[in-house]
Amino acid sequence: MDLDAITEYSALHPKPSGLILQYGTAGFRTKAEHLDHVMFRMGLLAVLRSKQTKSTIGVMVTASHNPEEDNGVKLVDPLGEMLAPSWEEHATCLANAEEQDMPRVLMDISVKAAVNLQQDAFIVIGRDTRPTSEKLSQSVIDGVTVLEGQFHDYGLVTTPQLHYMVYCRNTSGQYGEATLEGYYQKLSKAFMELTKQTLCSEDEYRSLKVDCANGIGALKLKEMEHYVSQGLSVQLFNDGTKGKLNHLCGADFVKSHQKPPQGMEMKSNEKCCSFDGDADRIVYHYLDVDGHFHLIDGDKIATLISSFLKELLLEIGESLNIGVVQTAYANGSSTRYLEEVMKVPVYCTKTGVKHLHHKAQEFDIGVYFEANGHGTVLFSKAAETKIRQLTKELEDEKRKAAAKMLENVIDLFNQAAGDAISDMLVIEAILTLKDLTIQQWDALYMDLPNRQLKVKVADRQVISTTDAERQVVTPPGLQEAINDLVKKYKLSRAFVRPSGTEDVVRVYAEADSQVSWDGSIERICGESLIPWVVGVVVGEKRKLFQ
Repeated sequence: MDLDAITEYSALHPKPSGLILQYGTAGFRTKAEHLDHVMFRMGLLAVLRSKQTKSTIGVMVTASHNPEEDNGVKLVDPLGEMLAPSWEEHATCLANAEEQDMPRVLMDISVKAAVNLQQDAFIVIGRDTRPTSEKLSQSVIDGVTVLEGQFHDYGLVTTPQLHYMVYCRNTSGQYGEATLEGYYQKLSKAFMELTKQTLCSEDEYRSLKVDCANGIGALKLKEMEHYVSQGLSVQLFNDGTKGKLNHLCGADFVKSHQKPPQGMEMKSNEKCCSFDGDADRIVYHYLDVDGHFHLIDGDKIATLISSFLKELLLEIGESLNIGVVQTAYANGSSTRYLEEVMKVPVYCTKTGVKHLHHKAQEFDIGVYFEANGHGTVLFSKAAETKIRQLTKELEDEKRKAAAKMLENVIDLFNQAAGDAISDMLVIEAILTLKDLTIQQWDALYMDLPNRQLKVKVADRQVISTTDAERQVVTPPGLQEAINDLVKKYKLSRAFVRPSGTEDVVRVYAEADSQVSWDGSIERICGESLIPWVVGVVVGEKRKLFQ
């Protein structure tokens, strides 16, 4: 390791004094002008991680659903998964090291992680469409090259596409071909195979309006369109030609504000969906004949998918175990429907994709979606082998057809990460095969009215939680106060948890009537949370309830 060269290059990417950042589930995210040094250092770290794992590592430059002026970076581990927790700590240490300490910190990481510095390293890099992404991506490349790592720059890709590339490269092409063409062909082939028996009928459900959040999803859907045009007609809105990234549009806006995105003309009963800025989240929505807005979020997506998978397993006659993984934000109605109607086991984890992904790996078929629309389905190697075997061995035509469908579903999901394009194609295939309208899908169960708020605080660490963030541990007495409120309302539930990224405390409440929930969430904030949390900005509380 040439420490002099690293010091020299590092001076070209100076760290702003006093800036402290933390690598979280989403990597690093902040205002783009503060990130140049972080990008350079993550290039360095990616090389060390590649040497340690003897694998290709990914670096994605994106801030997902954040405003356009933000940016961020995250590393992708060998099987397309999130960076290992111990390396998140290394990332934080390296990003925050003062200039003169940086080479020493780099050496410390190499020693702690037992990195063989003679090992070759290969990094793949991708970026979103933000104005700052290209320059920041070059800073990553500077970090990679100064440590003599090899790299391939994929340029403009969705975050899930980069995860896919990493997975492909580290499985010697068994998962797929590590090119955009390979990605499009794998997904489109599975989609067209799944839906081919229904292609002959004129089908009003086969058109879809897509809000692309003025992000990378629009570019990639345009590239993919002709691959699936026989099976699906997509009409793109907020495609980046005008309008700012994620501004008043996209999955996060639609989910948070429970209203249609700007820039998309919606007629009654038209099927619509929204991606987020880097195309790893998707939510569906429509207007009914009375003009009321209906949101179909990650909970209902998980319900549709897991119900379909369970039906296929029953048809085949295989007893593979299927589990649905949710977070505390999942609507209580979805959990009840899955457990009581579909008889599918549901498990709750802490918020954050890495927790859901990890839990989903415990099942033959693990379905995970956050309510925000981020999710996918994981198939164990044993389950995948069994299903592919059944397509060859089964003689009964109905069972064989069901096994073949399941095989195509495996290929249609991006098992490396939640992927809006992949999830969209799965959903469209299921709706077609089951002959469901978006209204019929929405009517599977009625969401309990719910509300989410955030309360600004001076120190979010005052609150700690347990039981997948559903119960408060500290400060003492807060959980009891919430319990007393919740007892007053039917089917009600509420929790508070510290944000993982900013000094706010997040509050969630649901109950069986609007009167209950409006009153309950205001009391949780106003009567319970505010007095318990030291350093609350009182003015913020007033704004929340005006």
